[in-house]
Amino acid sequence: MSLPAALLSRAPHRDKPLLSVMGELSLARMRVHELCGQARRTLALWIAGAVQRAEAGPVIWAAPAWEPDGLFAPGMAALCQPERFLFVHARRPEDILWTLEEVLRSGAVPLVVGDLPGLPTLTQVRRMHLAAETGAAELGGAPLGLLLTPGAEGGAPGGESRWALDPAHRPGAERWRLTRLRARTAPVKGWDVAMGSTGAVVTSARDTARPG
Repeated sequence: MSLPAALLSRAPHRDKPLLSVMGELSLARMRVHELCGQARRTLALWIAGAVQRAEAGPVIWAAPAWEPDGLFAPGMAALCQPERFLFVHARRPEDILWTLEEVLRSGAVPLVVGDLPGLPTLTQVRRMHLAAETGAAELGGAPLGLLLTPGAEGGAPGGESRWALDPAHRPGAERWRLTRLRARTAPVKGWDVAMGSTGAVVTSARDTARPG
């Protein structure tokens, strides 16, 4: 079966609306972005909070049903609105990817998150990009997809950008290292992040070299 030309195009995608999260952490909507690192779920919740502040609608979070650890609503409350989440407990890894693609294609939800046990293929990621653009055309919204991948450096091919978040806590203070590992139009860069009275805030830029 042949794939649509738009799915295979290497042409740059321009003029996408941006979701501003904090500092230089901005994500193009109608696209799929990858999050990795030990604190990737925390980063996804920061992004979910930014989406919830900007617009109405639920956040759909798809994760493996066989994983024992799940999100803890009281802990989520400091970062986002947990009552606006819908959770999908997938029986197979491909069911998570199917959920992301179908939700993006519907255009009815501003954010869908896939907590993946492994890396998707390039074709699967491109299908999600196309689904997000189809969903935007259908309902006039701007859906956003997040792929949470295991490992320190991620590696999903074809994502619009790749971000890593790792803990760097100190006694009595929550701290993180945020790194933009890949983006279509921006260089690799790192920041120190702390929790302020209004949520996570960038405190300084840092050396982008990450511990091995």
